[in-house]
Amino acid sequence: PTLGAKPPKDAVVLFDGSTPKHFRGGRLQAGCLLQGITSHRTFQDFHMHMEFLLSFMPEARGQGRSNSGCYMQGRYEVQILDSFGLAGKHNECGGIYEIKDPDLNMCLPPLQWQTYDVEFTNAVVKDGKKISNPRMTLKHNGVVIHDDLELVNGTPGKHPEGPGPEVLYLQGHGNPVVFRNIWAVKK
Repeated sequence: PTLGAKPPKDAVVLFDGSTPKHFRGGRLQAGCLLQGITSHRTFQDFHMHMEFLLSFMPEARGQGRSNSGCYMQGRYEVQILDSFGLAGKHNECGGIYEIKDPDLNMCLPPLQWQTYDVEFTNAVVKDGKKISNPRMTLKHNGVVIHDDLELVNGTPGKHPEGPGPEVLYLQGHGNPVVFRNIWAVKK
């Protein structure tokens, strides 16, 4: 139900199909954005919408199946992976990598556009000390699969946990994954 969602007037449109200029390393393929890129803009608390297309890799297994990730603030990875028909683990599509399995495996078959809609609230830091953890609600293809999840630590990858705003990172793992319709609203 969120496929093709239009950005609200106050949204920061990161990719609308016309140019990859809002991402370092941004490259286009047939009007879609390729993985392995980092936004120029940073975000603290936000709502984000993105659409992605997994490639069909019938001979691949496990983390070789159209693997990527969407890092909120470059710190917290939501796994992107062809997990259609699999168990729905933390290292599969919709999982918070090494932290939590999705409540439901909502991954569609490869070669179908899918959506992530994320509500993210960053950690609160006072006098250099974290006093509350970040929180995330994630909808995969319109279904809540993480509901106000408290993130007690960061995930491995781009940046360590920290207090300030940070980038959106679309991980490159050497697998073909493409993106479109990416926008965010700062809270």
